[in-house]
Amino acid sequence: MKRPGRAGLGSLAALWLLGLGSLLGLWTGLQRPREQEQEQERRFPAGTAGRGLPQEQRGWERGGPGAAAPARRPPGQGESRGAQKTFRALLTLPAAGDRGEPLEGPEQPARSAQPEPRHSHNLQPGSREPLARDAPADPASPVQGGIFWSRALEQQVPPGFDPQQAASWLETARAARVASLERGGCGRSSNRLARLSDGSRACVRYGINPEQIQGEALSYRLAQLLGIQQRLPPMTLALVEARGRQWGQVRDELRGSHWAEGAVVSLTQWVDNLTDVVAPAPWRSEAGSGRRLQPLAAGELGGLTQPQLVELVQWTDLILFDYLTANFDRLVSNLFSLQWDPRVMHRATSNLHRAPNGGLVFIDNEAGLVHGYRLLSMWDKYNEPLLRSVCIFREATAQRVRDLHRLQNAASELLRLYRTHEPLSGRLGFLSEQQAQLLQGRIDFVHKHILHCKAMATSL
Repeated sequence: MKRPGRAGLGSLAALWLLGLGSLLGLWTGLQRPREQEQEQERRFPAGTAGRGLPQEQRGWERGGPGAAAPARRPPGQGESRGAQKTFRALLTLPAAGDRGEPLEGPEQPARSAQPEPRHSHNLQPGSREPLARDAPADPASPVQGGIFWSRALEQQVPPGFDPQQAASWLETARAARVASLERGGCGRSSNRLARLSDGSRACVRYGINPEQIQGEALSYRLAQLLGIQQRLPPMTLALVEARGRQWGQVRDELRGSHWAEGAVVSLTQWVDNLTDVVAPAPWRSEAGSGRRLQPLAAGELGGLTQPQLVELVQWTDLILFDYLTANFDRLVSNLFSLQWDPRVMHRATSNLHRAPNGGLVFIDNEAGLVHGYRLLSMWDKYNEPLLRSVCIFREATAQRVRDLHRLQNAASELLRLYRTHEPLSGRLGFLSEQQAQLLQGRIDFVHKHILHCKAMATSL
């Protein structure tokens, strides 16, 4: 065998060095991303990513009404279409903690991040912030002062539940015995239609979570605080006691209902002959077309009939109310369902009905406040654009919001009404400190929105 010569050895060495250099380059290329990853882990340990970033502000700092909402992951994304369609299954999400303790969810923006409107400086208790009509009233116009429904139009709104009659029914319902419990007619299968000993009927709601009954009761009192309680059926709380005086006659029915002994349920006055309600054209046409909701302003009312305008007066109160309570189980549920049903805005609106006299009835508000606040990150991308789509208000509602903003006492006033008018308020407790701050923050945001609409109308 011939030994390789010097030339052959040099060639082999060159090839060996070339291969070694390639391996070193490949190893370095693979190592660099890992080093970068380790540097990221060193600078931002697990669980701290974004901790130093300012929280998104819920105010006009984000670009004002009409500004596009930040992109968020759609609820249910990554699940099967069948799982997405079970919208009301979201109502069964368990509470993050015991009632009265702060619940997980979006943090309340710092109060310092919400600048006070310039009109509110140096106001004394009882003084009035100028939300008055600037221009002389035109009796023929449905809107006065640029952003308020005219008094003449408001007077045509069908009356709701008379306060004195509502108070009388509540007193009777608390003292009456339950004569029978029937299935159907009151929503979920766990609810019942009760016939009381005085002959009247009531929907008995047994919440999947106790916070739903708490939300129902607190929403009813918040409506009272806002001056729109007449649009909600009278509602009170009751304690389920199979051997007690109120429930003794229906002990067998209670056994079949699987209600827990000692549970707190809600009793809501039954209203006959309610009919479904479809969203009015301003929201139906915009949302159904896939476009961003546009503000309903005075210039958008041309061609509407008097009955349509009368209904819009009630809808503007409803949208403001649902924003404050973060209720996602009404018009918001329709907006959510647009992703698989493009005609849903032409169908009946959840938990909204029309009484025989034409007035709207806001029923089943259990998703409001407690439950809704826990799920803000999921639903505010629908509730906030809805609020921004309204730039006309009942002046009395706007004034109530203005007072609650100026005095910064929304939660304390709500607590006062709740304790004064609901005998079982202590059984369910009240809002946590975090939830109380969220309520005040949403009051403040609505007030700023009204001022913005006022400024926009004045500039035209």
